[in-house]
Amino acid sequence: MSEAFNTLGLPDPDGLVYAALVSAPRSTAADLAERCGLTVQQSGKSLSRLAQQGMATRAPVERDHYLAVAPDVAIGTLIGHREAELRSARAEMHRLMDTFREASRFTDPARSVEVLTGGEAIAQRIEHLQDTSAQQVRGFDCPPYVQDVAANLSQQRRKLVEGVRYRTVYDREAVAWPGRLENDILIGVRDGEEARVRTTLPMKLIMSDDRMAIIPISVGDSVLDAAYVIHPSALLQALDRLFEAEWERAVPLQAALDGEGPGAPDADHRKLLGLLAAGLTDESIARSLGWSARTTQRRLQALMRELGATTRFQAGLAARERGWL
Repeated sequence: MSEAFNTLGLPDPDGLVYAALVSAPRSTAADLAERCGLTVQQSGKSLSRLAQQGMATRAPVERDHYLAVAPDVAIGTLIGHREAELRSARAEMHRLMDTFREASRFTDPARSVEVLTGGEAIAQRIEHLQDTSAQQVRGFDCPPYVQDVAANLSQQRRKLVEGVRYRTVYDREAVAWPGRLENDILIGVRDGEEARVRTTLPMKLIMSDDRMAIIPISVGDSVLDAAYVIHPSALLQALDRLFEAEWERAVPLQAALDGEGPGAPDADHRKLLGLLAAGLTDESIARSLGWSARTTQRRLQALMRELGATTRFQAGLAARERGWL
């Protein structure tokens, strides 16, 4: 027990006194000294420190008696402080590593590419990448996924408020991923993310400004628990150009889904038009919108009739002429 408290920054004999107070509420310094094998002066000083840290309180009437604060609150607070210190230390480590690599890249090109292993290490680096972004975050998003796809929404929202630009190109299968459109992508778009869709993408990718990119390592349809981290180099410049080329070819998702004005289609039709323009199949549209195959077919036919079109291509042209796309 003493070792665990020391790990959390609670020195001896404070942890010993707190544990004794948990099992013997309303104890005095003398009571605790006897239970813990301490002098009254030692237990009294420990009680004062515990009270200052919010781990013990004086009894309301008998002021020389003490009560322990519930362990889930008292120890949970200690754990929270230590976790915050570790996050700060980790962020400082990453910052120093960025500086180290920047200083080393001209003399040691091998440091331009780093390999990360383990889901936790990858998630931490992606979090660091976004936290330290000053201008923009860009990405290619495509399945399969090994982590919660909506896990970074709150962080993205905070960075958008700070003025960081987010641009994401989604593979059409990402948009068709069950629940993804409504529960993740459209939430990000409403927050200010710029989203476009491509039929296929060459890889997964997330880039921060012009200083770092992370590429999860894939083999076929599987994503390994590893990733490449690309630091400033010719390779990073090539990834920058690749993203911009794909961005130019992609279909803007928000423009298709947010059409307004006289004669604009309803929300369901706007989503349907956007997914059609992005090249999704009927099956993928049904999955992404949570519709049955029959409902999807019925709504597609109704939209085609409204546009006076007999093919998807004609429907796209007609929608653009009306200002819906």
